[in-house]
Amino acid sequence: MPAPRHPEGPSEGAYLALETSGPLGSVAVGRSGKVLARALLERQGRHAAEVIPRVAEVLGAAGLPIRDLAGIVVGAGPGSFTGVRVAAATAKGLAHALEIPLWAFSSLEAAAIAERIAPPPSGAAGHVPWDGFRYVLFDARGDRVYAACYEVQEERIAGIVERVPPHATRIRDLLEEEVPTGAWFAGDGAVRHEAAIRRAGYRVLPAPAGLPRADGLIHLLALPPGRAPEHDPARWEPAYLKASSAERARVG
Repeated sequence: MPAPRHPEGPSEGAYLALETSGPLGSVAVGRSGKVLARALLERQGRHAAEVIPRVAEVLGAAGLPIRDLAGIVVGAGPGSFTGVRVAAATAKGLAHALEIPLWAFSSLEAAAIAERIAPPPSGAAGHVPWDGFRYVLFDARGDRVYAACYEVQEERIAGIVERVPPHATRIRDLLEEEVPTGAWFAGDGAVRHEAAIRRAGYRVLPAPAGLPRADGLIHLLALPPGRAPEHDPARWEPAYLKASSAERARVG
């Protein structure tokens, strides 16, 4: 594969974002942090069949030929093996075919700024400061979650800082750890375990807060100081939460 264009960081061009780590997938195209067009993949289990048509849809809505894309940005999970690999495989294939760079961001990080893009219903959670700590939890079934905490700086998302790195844990263990003061919990894992989180004295935001979205990836790509793309997109792999059934059978 020839060396991708813009290897040192994102340019001023247009970028395609793909996110399929959760039940609600999404596709977006944007420039300089501004989303030009978006589409949802609402049928869980059908993301693989829907993603390419939705890519064509958002490019058409934005008036962009696919050859005008400057790069691809993808949600790296965590999530189910089947879910995460839809966006990963599509992103890697497009990056290779178009000879453009690939950026990958944690889906937890993208979810941490979800409410800035699509705020919760008015009054749903009382007063929620735009800046501060977001502890994002993805449901991993049973009492397990995949979690990370981020500090989002200022209403216009001037920056985002990882305070607790992504990790797999049980909700009981997480609540026994030190949680940043003033943190709001968000994500489908937080909603599932809302009673336990509230009993521990913490607050939970309703959806769409904490849901990974392609819109969030567009915003993350534009934040300073800028991040380098994947050095070798062909070898890059997302953060699978669980092995596929075939892998589990092989290990067993």
